[in-house]
Amino acid sequence: MANQFLQIPSSRYLRAIQVGAGFDVADNEIITRMASQDLVVTSDIPLAAEVIEKDGIALSPRGELYTKENIRASLNMRDFMDSLRGSGIETGGPPSFTKSDRKAFADQLDRYLNRPSS
Repeated sequence: MANQFLQIPSSRYLRAIQVGAGFDVADNEIITRMASQDLVVTSDIPLAAEVIEKDGIALSPRGELYTKENIRASLNMRDFMDSLRGSGIETGGPPSFTKSDRKAFADQLDRYLNRPSS
């Protein structure tokens, strides 16, 4: 889901949805469409918090599983780094994506796909 065209692989299992432009329009649409225990892959910590609040599963592309127990700390760190950047301090960016990030994501995705159905 995005507010611009996305090229996705041709598959009967994938569908792109384009939403209107605007702040958090795509995030709001994701939250509206998701159901309990749906998986949302995102690096957006506030979106991850909303997913968890709606009883969904939030997973970062680096394989970090956000939970009710760790989302508050992630939000606090995000806000802290945002305030540092806002005061002119250069914080750099996220580290480069690594093979271990890819493996951590694949492992978490595998756990999700193989979890017992309820």
